[in-house]
Amino acid sequence: MKKIRIFDSTLRDGAQAEGISFSVNDKIKIVEALDELGIDFIEAGNPSSNPKDLEFFEAVKKIKLKKSILVAFGATRRIGINVIDDQNVKSLLKAETQAVAIFGKSWDFHVTDIIKTTLEENLAMIYDTVSYLKENNKYVIYDAEHFFDGYKHNKEYAIKTILKAQEAKADVIALCDTNGGTFPDEVYEIVCEVKKYINVEISIHTHNDTGMAVANSIMAVKAGATQVQGTILGYGERCGNANLSTIIPNLMLKKGYDCIDKTKLEEFTAYMRYIAEISNINLLDQLPYVGSSAFAHKAGMHIDGVTKSSNSFEHVSPSSVGNSRRFLLSEVAGRSSIIGKIQKIDPSINKDDEVTKKIIDRIKELEYLGYQLEGADATFKIMVLKVLGKYKPFFNLERFRIIGDDPLGKQQVLSASAIVKIEVGGKSELKVAEGRGPINALDKALRESLEVFYPSIKNVHLTDYKVRVIDTAEASAAKVRVLIESSDGLNSWTTVGVSNDIVEASWIALVDSLEYKLINDLEKTGE
Repeated sequence: MKKIRIFDSTLRDGAQAEGISFSVNDKIKIVEALDELGIDFIEAGNPSSNPKDLEFFEAVKKIKLKKSILVAFGATRRIGINVIDDQNVKSLLKAETQAVAIFGKSWDFHVTDIIKTTLEENLAMIYDTVSYLKENNKYVIYDAEHFFDGYKHNKEYAIKTILKAQEAKADVIALCDTNGGTFPDEVYEIVCEVKKYINVEISIHTHNDTGMAVANSIMAVKAGATQVQGTILGYGERCGNANLSTIIPNLMLKKGYDCIDKTKLEEFTAYMRYIAEISNINLLDQLPYVGSSAFAHKAGMHIDGVTKSSNSFEHVSPSSVGNSRRFLLSEVAGRSSIIGKIQKIDPSINKDDEVTKKIIDRIKELEYLGYQLEGADATFKIMVLKVLGKYKPFFNLERFRIIGDDPLGKQQVLSASAIVKIEVGGKSELKVAEGRGPINALDKALRESLEVFYPSIKNVHLTDYKVRVIDTAEASAAKVRVLIESSDGLNSWTTVGVSNDIVEASWIALVDSLEYKLINDLEKTGE
């Protein structure tokens, strides 16, 4: 089985994505997760670019990695100075990583018009930097920036740049589609041509500006590249980088390459969700392999086919990447469509049981009221338990009150207070909390009151909150649907609430969210 080495740039190139700002602690957690996953190289930042990366490289020295090789990133020496005097190069050595990635110009236009130097000086910059780092016992990956554009505009010079890196003893040469505008057939042809000129390992680094970063990476491998650079979940500047959460399963499950340990691939989805959580970016439902919709089926004919033979509508088994099959619910769902979901809650129920009809009828009633259960599995489970007579509330609400005014108009962000009083087992608990708005205050007060009786609630937090107006013609009197996604750090789940009052809709979804956590806790303990 041929090995394809994976080079992850989530903490460097991925950090340039809009909305991402990793703390030093975030970066440490992601490094540890990528190491557990078995990623070959982790490009962790540019030690000369900002104080945060300097602090990170100092902190990460204390961590002993099992599998991954840490990489510091930087540029070739500056124009007209000696490499030993270049502060960027000095910072790379100070980072004390085993490997470094150096980028240089491959496109003659960038040399003459962007950095404004001569073509010969650019070649000297590449050679001097790579050879100096090799003299200092570094494993060097040379990133040929804008290589594909450079090749198409001036093939001869683009080839000269990578030959110069090879002459300087670079260990790997990465061909970069920096603008993300190259097509897969072009990538294949150019990589095949490059292999005629160089004899060191070829890596591929693609961007997704035409939506082809994954396809371009796969075609480069087909042409002979043995290292793939990318980021977790495709994070990156503009439209993002090549998505390793798609590339790794594609190479392993479809092409038979060895990228990471197969047992780790079977936990792959959990790792992707964990890193998304740290990044504070929602993992897109429609992502191949790891998205929550990757193995979700709604059409009745599809569900029937998957039930009879999974490969009729699934190209791989969900378990091969640690994901799970989902049968989506709607008012058009028949018994065959939802029996699998019901049996996960109570395996003794059959398609033809009368209770199955009751559950379907209840789904139709709720959807008539404005609920959508296909994206709210936690609410669905609680609803089924109620129909089965197996639901027991964990607490009773005695009262709640929200105060949210600012009579002086001094606050830039609306502050609100919530008072919640609940009863559990004959004991009452009253909590007051302040939040950034009424829903945030209500959420805090409810959690604080429940934590007295159920300490595991401390681990639960909201990861997403969505509001959709259902009856827009009713204007401010319209019904709203509130969808809440929650996590306890290990699992995530979604609940939904509907009401003409946004606070009540939010309360319904909040209560379901916390009760779902407590139900699962009980099931794990077998009580």
